[in-house]
Amino acid sequence: MPVTIEIKLFASLKKYLPAGSACRYPVEPGTPLSALLDRLCIPEEEVKLIFIDGVKKDVSALLHGGERVGIFPAIGGG
Repeated sequence: MPVTIEIKLFASLKKYLPAGSACRYPVEPGTPLSALLDRLCIPEEEVKLIFIDGVKKDVSALLHGGERVGIFPAIGGG
């Protein structure tokens, strides 16, 4: 049975947030972050940092429902 997570995409990744999702997104318990990125069509090479409930994670982390997921791109600058 699907559960929901709260997704926040930052900077150039905002364009991948599904329309009408209002930051809540359904997932199956045990979904790896890599599968979530695939579903959202976010290329992994565009992702620099991922936080789940304020803790830095990588794409192998599993989602179980109720988490707050923040995904950040690499930020260019001089």
